[in-house]
Amino acid sequence: MVRKNSLLVPVTNITHKAPGDVNEVLSVRFRTVGDISCTCPALSSAATPIDIIAETAITETTERGATRMDDQTNEASMERRKKEGYF
Repeated sequence: MVRKNSLLVPVTNITHKAPGDVNEVLSVRFRTVGDISCTCPALSSAATPIDIIAETAITETTERGATRMDDQTNEASMERRKKEGYF
């Protein structure tokens, strides 16, 4: 993972590490269904479905609110994805 704009971004062939980014190995889970190019994971130590439910029940952040990478890139991100056929 690398941290960008308070998000955790996996380093993959789709989501690249930029010069100056620092790799970290973290325990995470993806909190919402989405495309890796627009949805980031959240820190999580949950290892079972019960753990995930318990974690979700006490969180103060919405399941989508803090993990949307594309919404932070620019104002037109949602419209661009619609044109590209994501919706």
